[in-house]
Amino acid sequence: MRVKAVISYDGSQYQGFQKQTTTKLTITSAIKEALNSLQIDSPIVGSGRTDARVHASGQVIHFDLPEYWTDLEKLKCNLNRKLSDIFFKHITPVTNDFHARFGAKKRVYRYVFKTHRPSVFEQKYVSYYQDFNPELLINALKIFEGKHDFNDFHKTGTVTHTTVREIYRTVYKERNGYHFIYFQANGFLRSQVRMMVDAAMLCAQNKMSIIQLQEQLKCQKKHTTKLAPAEGLYLAKILY
Repeated sequence: MRVKAVISYDGSQYQGFQKQTTTKLTITSAIKEALNSLQIDSPIVGSGRTDARVHASGQVIHFDLPEYWTDLEKLKCNLNRKLSDIFFKHITPVTNDFHARFGAKKRVYRYVFKTHRPSVFEQKYVSYYQDFNPELLINALKIFEGKHDFNDFHKTGTVTHTTVREIYRTVYKERNGYHFIYFQANGFLRSQVRMMVDAAMLCAQNKMSIIQLQEQLKCQKKHTTKLAPAEGLYLAKILY
């Protein structure tokens, strides 16, 4: 039986979501170990990869269960007992052709930051940017909306057949001293969200112009390759 699981995780101690040959400190490796301890040997497929120290509140994965594992509530409880930084929110049966990655229609990322340094209790989960102009930030974020070639807004190293992505919506909100940036798109390239956040913040701090941002988005001239700190980034939701 194939199942779909919605999970959240604290990525601060991990080197990313995807399994790696150089380290076992990945989200996939931790889940795989927990499943193996329950006599479940199945590949784990995620809706997308997250970088080192990046978190998730709504990552989706799929894997296959042997016939005798029919109690999904018991499975969820067992997995949550075995995992400390990863939490299974829901496990539901799906058809055998369900694919967590290729079936995803929209992905939502959330970025969280403060304008004064987070406390020691927050510094793994909230990033920091100095004072900025919210109106300029909103204007910069709107530049990213639509279908664009994001060749100059990602890190190399991941093979992809195209660097074109469509961003359906960007949102900026402030609440109780916390600042939130949301991106909803059909997909994202490696570190694309972090590079877009930092570029938008450069515009919001008058360190880069909207024209320069547009030039980079049109692949005319690269003005920045900086990444926003990983700690503030969350894979928030996957829509199918």
